[in-house]
Amino acid sequence: MRTNFDHIDVTVVGGGLAGMAASIHLARAGFQVLCLEADPGGIDPVGESLDWSAPELLRVLGLPMDHLLQEEIATWKRHVILKIRGGGAQHYIPSDWLGQPPLNIELRTIHVNRTRLNQAVREIVLRDGVTLVSDKVVTVERDGKRTNAVLTESGSKVCSPWFIDASGSASLFPRAFDLPVHEYGPRKVAIWDYFSVGESVEGTTLHADGEGPPYMEWMWQIPIHSKTVSVGYVTTGEIIKEKRKQGKTIEQIYTEQLAHYEDLRDLHSDSHTASPRTTSYRCRAYENIVGPNWLVVGEAASMVDPMTSNGVTAALRHAEEASSLIARYRNHRQLPWLARTLYGRRVLDLATFFNVGIEKVVYDWPIRNRIGALTAGDVYTIPAWSINHLYSRFQPRGFAGTMLFGFLLSTLRAALNIFYWFCKRSRQASPVCAT
Repeated sequence: MRTNFDHIDVTVVGGGLAGMAASIHLARAGFQVLCLEADPGGIDPVGESLDWSAPELLRVLGLPMDHLLQEEIATWKRHVILKIRGGGAQHYIPSDWLGQPPLNIELRTIHVNRTRLNQAVREIVLRDGVTLVSDKVVTVERDGKRTNAVLTESGSKVCSPWFIDASGSASLFPRAFDLPVHEYGPRKVAIWDYFSVGESVEGTTLHADGEGPPYMEWMWQIPIHSKTVSVGYVTTGEIIKEKRKQGKTIEQIYTEQLAHYEDLRDLHSDSHTASPRTTSYRCRAYENIVGPNWLVVGEAASMVDPMTSNGVTAALRHAEEASSLIARYRNHRQLPWLARTLYGRRVLDLATFFNVGIEKVVYDWPIRNRIGALTAGDVYTIPAWSINHLYSRFQPRGFAGTMLFGFLLSTLRAALNIFYWFCKRSRQASPVCAT
């Protein structure tokens, strides 16, 4: 049994995008970093359609857009297209004013091949001197709110002054410290596969039933290469459970959904010898995700709905902010209470804003059925994109900035709740139609 790793300043639990990004930031700040990754080849990475805030965060790591495009790790994402089954489409493009002074926001973004992107980030991790070890953390050894060590599946005990939990959906530290959790919407299932195409559009396409269903299902179509598209189906766990009871396989369920949409029914992959990829998730965010000497980042801290395209941005943003806090207070034995509270507040407020917005405006029926799915897309997209751009531009880190930004988000959520209540009172849901 190995009892510790010598001269480690920070232990990062998790080798996903958030964990690797945090490791890079910390190593560049002069820390000796150990990153423990459970199984680098055992998970199919998701999050291929990036929002307009992600490219700058990738550039800081050493992966500018031009490089990603040149190496065919990414493709241009010029817009988002929402297509409604039975007719109707809407194009969503960031407004030009966002790119003008005083905001000067980058209006270009990309889709990425997540497997290749993770490989590129991993190369930077190793180049920057991070110690990368394949081992799964199973237990957190704590003294009150402080973390003393983590114990791994192989029997190692890893001690360090600082810890970052980037364990993804396992949420290791939140579970170990029994942190309060906020959940948004039902448990969902995503089923996806990759298809060869003659030519792909430079944008993300979302397919949906639109007005009618009490809870909306949808499909994504994301070009991760000029000749390859990722196509996924998202629905509730209950609907998948019911279809499985009918004797349908995952592949049959997925194929049936492709047939429902004209743009997708003729797709064919190079090989379908294996079943499509699948994952189950519940959108949620934890409170109090910072302790005296530990922080939680990425999906371990908050799971943002994939329709928002904010997963990668959240992971990279958390990693940068958490690393900055450790670097700032490196000579202290613990993080100050105020700095801890403000970081946790920002993560929770943003996750709540995006998840509540997408649930009430798009997924649930009252607003969508009242104003139509295409208009509902506008109602969600305009404030969501604007808020993300504003956060990236002004980077509220201190007390005043965090409180003002939180107040803005709370005001927008209050307005949404009132509108949701009005729409629900004035119109009934359509009957459930499981297809």
